Amino acid sequence: MQQEKVEHEVTQRDEAESFSDMFEASVRPIQAGDIVKGHVVSISNDIVTVDIGYKSEGMIPAYEFQDRDGAMTIKEGQEIEVLVESTGGDGGDFRLSYQRARQNIVWKTIEDAYQSGGTVQGTVVGRVKGGLKVDVGVFAFLPGSHVDTRPTRSLDRYIGETAPFTVLKYNRARGNVVVSRKALLEKEQEAARGETLKILEAGVILEGVVKNVTDYGAFVDLGGIDGLLHVTDMSWGRISHPSKVVKPGDVLRVVVLKYDATSHRISLGLKQLCDDPWVTVADRLFPGSRVHGKVVSLTDYGAFIEIEEGIEGLVHVSEMSWTKRVTHPSQVLSVGDEVDVVVIALDPENRRISLGLKQVTPNPWEMLPIEHPVGTRVSGKVTSVTDFGVFVNVKEGIDGLVHISDMHWTKKVHHPSEIAKKGDELECLVLGIDIPNERLSLGLKQLNEDPWRRMQDRYPVGVRIHGKVTNIADFGVFVEIEEGVEGLVHVSQLGRERVENPRELFHPGQEIEAEVTQVDTRERRISLSIRSLMQSAEKEEMRAYMSAETGSGRGGSVTLGDMIQEKLARRGSGE
Repeated sequence: MQQEKVEHEVTQRDEAESFSDMFEASVRPIQAGDIVKGHVVSISNDIVTVDIGYKSEGMIPAYEFQDRDGAMTIKEGQEIEVLVESTGGDGGDFRLSYQRARQNIVWKTIEDAYQSGGTVQGTVVGRVKGGLKVDVGVFAFLPGSHVDTRPTRSLDRYIGETAPFTVLKYNRARGNVVVSRKALLEKEQEAARGETLKILEAGVILEGVVKNVTDYGAFVDLGGIDGLLHVTDMSWGRISHPSKVVKPGDVLRVVVLKYDATSHRISLGLKQLCDDPWVTVADRLFPGSRVHGKVVSLTDYGAFIEIEEGIEGLVHVSEMSWTKRVTHPSQVLSVGDEVDVVVIALDPENRRISLGLKQVTPNPWEMLPIEHPVGTRVSGKVTSVTDFGVFVNVKEGIDGLVHISDMHWTKKVHHPSEIAKKGDELECLVLGIDIPNERLSLGLKQLNEDPWRRMQDRYPVGVRIHGKVTNIADFGVFVEIEEGVEGLVHVSQLGRERVENPRELFHPGQEIEAEVTQVDTRERRISLSIRSLMQSAEKEEMRAYMSAETGSGRGGSVTLGDMIQEKLARRGSGE
């Protein structure tokens, strides 16, 4: 039975072949230039054998079937179309070409696409001068101006992209084909534009694709028509650049803020899809509350801190340190720093929050009266010398002022540098603390007792002093009694008679004697008199003379006139 079945199948095959031969003999014989179908019979390293019927086989070089990487693109038994290059004569082998057949098909496709306005599929394979090279079966030229509907700076990003193209022109004889991607996109956009315009109005939420990003925003393709998403409408918070939020190719849900039907300008919003955090910020924050935030930007006058998404506050340079003089926020903070801050003031209507950095730590000025109360001694280095005093550092960031008037009780200080220089270590007395104005007053002279308190005891009225003339004025002569202590001899007290011009009788450095006539501790003044000294001397001489007369035993009464006459007589005789 099995043998009979085999014989039956062989008979049927022979009959089919005989019928095929009869059919082939009745049709036009194959000629050079024909494109025919065939089956791959065998594949070797160099040759691919293809059966094209008519009991004929042809040879095709293997490289015609290899891709750019050298891999074969066909397999045995596969049906392909080939071009008959020659028939080989009677009984000869056919010479076939797979690539020429494909090119004929490609050129036919190109011609049909050009005639009908259709498209050809192609892959961008590289850049050439003025545009791109596209493989559509043959190499075609894609001008740079026809790559996209908008001018593009970078053509390299299209390399490797496969897409349909319209045929602008072709020349088969020269092998030239020019294609366009722009024309096809414009047709698609025009169709989509009509659908979009039907629903376009303010308040509508649409989905779009980011086409490109600029410094001021991003253009979003809403379907055949572009809208501008401005950087200020991307987020309730601060954005340094739109690229931080979106990038080309991103799919976004946006709301139409404004649509101008005349100019077809569309303004889009992204942040408007979320609630404005400033509306409810007062429910979460209040003056005095402590919050955590991140430094997002620095300016000359302060630092902006993001304390919530979309909520930023300003730390002014004056609120960065209790003690340091901050001239620029970069001395204290850097972008990206995470810090704790205190809310100083809240103004939701104007979208402003004032923050403080220094308020997170205790105010050292408020601690100063506890650590160094008035009347205590402090030590520190002189940090600067001015015309009006010297500043002494008593603790980190806190300098106190020793005013020139508080440097010496009696010495006249013309400039603070006479007492101290920068870098000197000084011990001072705390005189006053002004917390609101952050001022600390120090004194040097207060470390010792004020000598004027006992000046009346040291220089009682009537005592004779010896000193040097320090200054001469029209109204009198100043005499230094001791270091830093001067007395004034008024012009009326320079002699028995009034002296009109003291400079004729006295000069600086001259040593003189005078008598103390008054000590005013409140005004720190000592009044001196040469006239009183002379009068006191005469009285002393008179008392001495009278004592001498009484001791000699002279009887009777002696009058003042007698004494004067006798004294004049003695002077006249030279005694």
